[in-house]
Amino acid sequence: MNENFIDEIDWVLLNQLQRDSSLSNQALAELTNISAPTCLRRVRRLRDAGLISAQVALLNEDAVAALQGHGLTAVVEVSLDRQGEEHRSAFEDFAVADAAVTQCYRVSPGPDFILMVRVGDMPGYQALSQRLFTQDANVRNVKAFFSVKRAKFETRLPLKASPST
Repeated sequence: MNENFIDEIDWVLLNQLQRDSSLSNQALAELTNISAPTCLRRVRRLRDAGLISAQVALLNEDAVAALQGHGLTAVVEVSLDRQGEEHRSAFEDFAVADAAVTQCYRVSPGPDFILMVRVGDMPGYQALSQRLFTQDANVRNVKAFFSVKRAKFETRLPLKASPST
């Protein structure tokens, strides 16, 4: 979708949907001062254009942890031994397939990957480490940082839009 086909109302819609995708079409239309049918058409167009990739529920991490046990979040730096594109792609495919990996980034300079992982406890991290970093995974070095407090977690992208949005 060409940027010229995105107008101010589209940016407002995207911002509102990032804040609360559970809004009804009617409520979204009222917030953006457009009719409900127009709102529905615009949101469908934004979705069809690939600007909206998914609509999900964000769970309260503390509430879930209280029900399932404490939980452990780690930021893990991974450096590979062999650096070819096929090796980076193979590790990336392997890492993102693991349910404990919640985010995976290829980075430069420094390590090859930064992984955000979520496991139940330290034995869970040790099992993850065995799966991802020691069993023929082409991993040269791993450096893990364990979260003691999450000060901010944001899923919204900063979008150009009017200051009121």
